[in-house]
Amino acid sequence: MKGIQIREYLKRPEDIDQLAAISLPDPEPTADQYLIAVRAAATNFFDILQVQGKYQHQPPLPWIAGMEFAGVVLKTPTKGTPRYKVGDRVFGAQQGSYATKVCVTEDGLHPVPTGWSFEDAAGLYVTVPTSYAALTVRANVQPGEWVLVHAGAGGVGLAAIQVAKALGAKVIATAGTESKLRICKSFGADHGINYTNKTWPQEVLRLTNGRGADVVYDPVGLVDLSMKCVNWNGRILVIGFAGGSIEKVALNRVLLKNISLVGIHWGAYRKFEPAQIEPVWQGIFKLIDEGKFKPTVYDQKFSGLANVGKALKALGARETWGKVVVSIPEEEDRAKL
Repeated sequence: MKGIQIREYLKRPEDIDQLAAISLPDPEPTADQYLIAVRAAATNFFDILQVQGKYQHQPPLPWIAGMEFAGVVLKTPTKGTPRYKVGDRVFGAQQGSYATKVCVTEDGLHPVPTGWSFEDAAGLYVTVPTSYAALTVRANVQPGEWVLVHAGAGGVGLAAIQVAKALGAKVIATAGTESKLRICKSFGADHGINYTNKTWPQEVLRLTNGRGADVVYDPVGLVDLSMKCVNWNGRILVIGFAGGSIEKVALNRVLLKNISLVGIHWGAYRKFEPAQIEPVWQGIFKLIDEGKFKPTVYDQKFSGLANVGKALKALGARETWGKVVVSIPEEEDRAKL
């Protein structure tokens, strides 16, 4: 097979577009694993950190980069009764997805939704359940509430906009450019605010007639400023810190407005609350079946493992929107390097 194997960490972030695929032995699935032919792989910010050795979870060197993928089942487990059969189209998450083949256990797989391409499905596994669980399980968003989604044009942001709208909420999205605000509105946001304008909290209050947002979805690190425009009994969802720093929050505002600061670490549910996982996915597939959730794939095409580095560089430069996905043609597995 071909894969992007990390043998040493990148010393300079700007060199990420130099990542190259090499020939590697085909992976051998264990008795409880499927062998998947990867047809598309999605990029994530943590992939950028991992190849630099800066992420909190670093596999021992050497390792194959990438986490999210979609593809075709080549082999099924020899243990138990497999849910999927050879030829089935699936998506999932597994370290090593920047490759032409990957081995995955069944709990890391789901069927590609009807009518969706491999590229559409490749970016579903990480961002969408994060947004769905945040807004339903953690924030309990109700019809008619105002939801403020920061970095609305990103992968988790566009997922959050669609989920919030499906729940009957009114959505205000923030983004850093007018073109990204147009993307947010094309996915259902009722209003868009450029957060490079320092008066954006006042704009949120104006749009909500002074009420403020009932729920704030924050993957950036804008909790402190968001408390200026959150409603009484508001819930602020801490999704991540894409802005680069971890905030120190003025807790007196939390007290005075009866605010709840709510964390969401979807990746830890398998360990701490595994019973929540299946209902979340059932809810997501229901939205897809009802036409209330559409793919969020960035419209610039990246094809082949040779372009994974370019896709990651574009993602890191914040030139993109939605999920940046790399297609992996079937013939790449047989091509000579």
